[in-house]
Amino acid sequence: MLHLRIHPDNPQPRLISQAVERIRAGDVVIYPTDAAYAIGCQIGNKNAMDRITQIRDLGAKHQYAILCADLSGIATYAKVDNAMYRLLKANTPAVTTFILPATSEVPRRLMHAKKKTIGLRIPSNPICQMLLQELGEPLLTSTLILPGQEHPLDDPYEIEQQLEKRVDVFIDGGLGTLTTTSIIDLSGDHPQIIRHGVGDLSHFE
Repeated sequence: MLHLRIHPDNPQPRLISQAVERIRAGDVVIYPTDAAYAIGCQIGNKNAMDRITQIRDLGAKHQYAILCADLSGIATYAKVDNAMYRLLKANTPAVTTFILPATSEVPRRLMHAKKKTIGLRIPSNPICQMLLQELGEPLLTSTLILPGQEHPLDDPYEIEQQLEKRVDVFIDGGLGTLTTTSIIDLSGDHPQIIRHGVGDLSHFE
């Protein structure tokens, strides 16, 4: 496992480039977000996604999310009208995952099987942001919660000990948080709060 210690507030561009190179090569990466640590890979890489499914022991019905740098490319992956776009613009970046109707650009295996939706998140974490901007496309993402555990892994030492042989790249941004994102479903007629995590949800209640 390539262990990259990256400054949480001023990420080193050389190390970010190294991580992006490995992601483009199909590697599975662990990285910090503005909530808990997450595990991710390139959206189109089925082998890497299958490895994440195995590491987290996720069922076939698990809905993955994609992490985007901003809203500029949102129309590629989600169907949003002007009103929804304004709502998202006013409430991102945020520690919130929004469930939106997916476009045909989203691989079927990432969509909710019946609803044809995709989870989408725009983080404010500097490492995340630099990673996404350098990559030039969203990342498939999932919170780093291991089978049988309630909380995400947040200690870099523990992450390395437990996943050294199963993950290709670990972006170490220091101690993480145990917080999970809020999840809001915007695919229906009215916003529906699926999970209360951190962040202000008053606009959606």
